[in-house]
Amino acid sequence: MESEPTCADVRAARELLAGRLPATPMWSYPALNEMLGVTVHVKHENVQPTGAFKVRGGLTLLAAMAPKERGRGLVTYSTGNHAQSLAYACAAFGAPCTVVMPAAAGGQKVRALGAQAVLHGPDLSAAQARAEELAAVSGARLVSPGDTPALLAGVGTAYLEIFEDPAGPELDALLVPVGSGTGAAAACLVAAELAPRCRVIAVQSSAAPAAHDSWRAGSCVERACRTAVDGLATGRGFALPQRLLRTRLAEFRLVSDERIAEAQRLLAGHAHTLAEGAGAAALAAVLDTPADFAGQRVAVVCSGGNASAAEIAALAAAPGPAPRGGSGPDFPGEPGNRNAPAAV
Repeated sequence: MESEPTCADVRAARELLAGRLPATPMWSYPALNEMLGVTVHVKHENVQPTGAFKVRGGLTLLAAMAPKERGRGLVTYSTGNHAQSLAYACAAFGAPCTVVMPAAAGGQKVRALGAQAVLHGPDLSAAQARAEELAAVSGARLVSPGDTPALLAGVGTAYLEIFEDPAGPELDALLVPVGSGTGAAAACLVAAELAPRCRVIAVQSSAAPAAHDSWRAGSCVERACRTAVDGLATGRGFALPQRLLRTRLAEFRLVSDERIAEAQRLLAGHAHTLAEGAGAAALAAVLDTPADFAGQRVAVVCSGGNASAAEIAALAAAPGPAPRGGSGPDFPGEPGNRNAPAAV
């Protein structure tokens, strides 16, 4: 078992990433704050070159590897953003990359980045088994999307940026979406050192609660994965992030896919932001129970902007959530039409 990463490893990852990734912005939007009654700071990881925060981990991993090991290549398994992260990083360092994905995933985006996409099986468990077979035969490094310390340290650099931002010291809570849990675990590491009074709250879809239930149980469990939100579609807990979350996380909340879709529309209309479902999950938790955060300063991580064509079309196909104390516009951000019904 590899050693658990520390905040010192996150700082070292920032040095490895220097010159490769600029800091991403964190903005607060008056219209969003007014609607929720909460001062919300949105960390825009959706503007990364792959459209998601995980590229920080992929580049950190490749930067730390010896050239000889890179030359043997890497094999991983993923449904989306982790796949693109590793493909992008391998292309940047000239390393062969194979990504095993469930058969329905398609694989076009990782192929566009120069990686080999192997489509196998109905779900991520089957893809993992095939990836393990390929790595054993080829001698390539097998990279777990959840249990690789370098990936966790790399994504942790986003939280250094959050807490070193002028708004960082005043934050009451930081909400982080969870698939494998590396982002939330990294947030806990950094918050413990830089902002110990800030509560770190993990958020997952109630239709894929494996990480949430693992945290509650105190051990990794498997759960049915029925969510339509690709970035949160994990069916089991991962040991490394769960160990870190177990003693450091303040809360773990579940939100419905429907609430996540509302948050996507809210970000589009009130924060000029295209978010994939996972990227809207943190805000969905605030939208779900705004009274829990009333009058507070919170940060939400928009972890990615890789919305599908269907997600983008749905943004305009349904009304947005209502503001406090009244009915909402037909679509968040549109003037007029104050009598349109709110989404439920």
